[in-house]
Formats: sequence, C-alpha cells, structure tokens
Amino acid sequence: MPGSKLYFITDAHLGAGADTLQREKELCRLLDDMSRDAAMIIFLGDMFDFWFTYRHVVPRGYTRLLGRMAQLADQGVELHYFVGNHDMWMFNYLTDEMSITMHNDPDVLEFDGHRFLIGHGDGLGHLDKTYDCLRWIFRNRFNQKLFSLLPEWMTFGIASGWSQKKRSTRMQRKPEILEYQGDEREGIVIYCKQRLQHEHLDYCLFGHRHTPLVKQITADNGNHTTYVNVGDWLLHRNYAVYADGRLSLHDLSNNTKPIS
Repeated sequence: MPGSKLYFITDAHLGAGADTLQREKELCRLLDDMSRDAAMIIFLGDMFDFWFTYRHVVPRGYTRLLGRMAQLADQGVELHYFVGNHDMWMFNYLTDEMSITMHNDPDVLEFDGHRFLIGHGDGLGHLDKTYDCLRWIFRNRFNQKLFSLLPEWMTFGIASGWSQKKRSTRMQRKPEILEYQGDEREGIVIYCKQRLQHEHLDYCLFGHRHTPLVKQITADNGNHTTYVNVGDWLLHRNYAVYADGRLSLHDLSNNTKPIS
C-alpha cells in the first residue's frame, strides 16, 4: 500500500563520470527506503546524462534504476518525471512501461492541501537567449525525427561528448556558477515570482542548479513562497521529503535541514 510521504530527487546524470555505477546503486538503495512510506516520488529531471527514446531500442545501462522505478509503480507509488535539459527526449517510454506521469514543463501538484510548483529549472526566466534558441531546436518534433534517423552509436557519441565537454569547460571558466547569483540573475526565482503574481504557491521545488538551496521568495504583489533547490545526486546526494506537514532537505550523510 502507498505511504504518506512525498519525495523529490534530481540530477543524477547517470552515465556521466567514473562513479556512475556507484551513484546508481546508492540511488537504488535510497529508493528502496522510500518505497516503505512513499505516496509519491518525483524525479526533477536529468536523472540520465543523456537519453533518446527510439521506437525499438532502449539505451544501454540504468537497469537498476529502471527496475526500481517499475517496482515502485507496481506497488502503487505515484511517480512523476519532469524532463530536464539532458533527458528531454524521453518521450513516452516511462509512461508506456511504468505508467510514470511525464512533465515537459513546470507544473503544479497538490498534496496534503498544499500547492507545489515543480520543474527541472532550465530555460526559466529567459536570461540566456542562446539557450532559449537551442532549447527550441532540441524540442522541435521535426528536428527530433531527423536526429532519430542517425544510428544509435552516433547519437549517443555526439551527446556524450558534447555533454562532457560543456560540463568541463563551464567548470573551468566559471566554477562560481554553482553559487547563488542573486534574485535578478536566477531564472528559476524570476519564474517563480512571475507565477506568484497570479496564483498561490506553498512551495517551489526545482533542480538543474546542482546546489541545495532554501530561499523565501516574495512577489511584487506580496504573495510569497518557499523556493527549494533540491541540489543533485551527482555532487551532493541530496533529496527532499515532505511528511506530516513539513518539508525538509536531506543528504546521504544524514544531514537534515528542516524547511517548514
């Protein structure tokens, strides 16, 4: 029977880094623990460093995580997946195989009388016009069909090489990007304030930034909310839990930060 807790996890980037197998095993152990009392588990995107859903081919690897997802779905845990900028091409695979609800954009989920605005976090606030253009290109259905015509070894080779080079270059040139940049330079914060202008939100939970963060946000009209960046499973091994009316941020070192 499903439990009563709401769990959030993000940015595992499985397939990237020499410790990817270890990260996957740690993640699966955590999911096993969550299965005991989870009503809902929400993946905030970029759980895979790259994914492309072909009609008859499943990407090699990730069998442990995919198996745990299937087990959770079979035992009645409600699963949601918000696609990120690394796994935006998941399409309908998880839905068809495991009945996971897929979200291509931020969405509001209601739980225990609270409204949670949830998403991955890339492209929000429209601060980077170059990325906005690339995001449109990558999400265009015609371009996706063209990309699918390439052989699998080529598409995964291109994506893996580009991802690794981009991550290395970004960290060498701007290692400070993981730090909070201020309200006017954080696209997620800008987006949350825009949403607050016309709706009530109790919590806003996102990933993408790879840095755990808890911040109170107030819009111009006085509406306010709690913004939580769950961090990642690549560097910090973070996850968030909502239980008994309280939201908290955790990591595998048993560090817990109460939020509300």
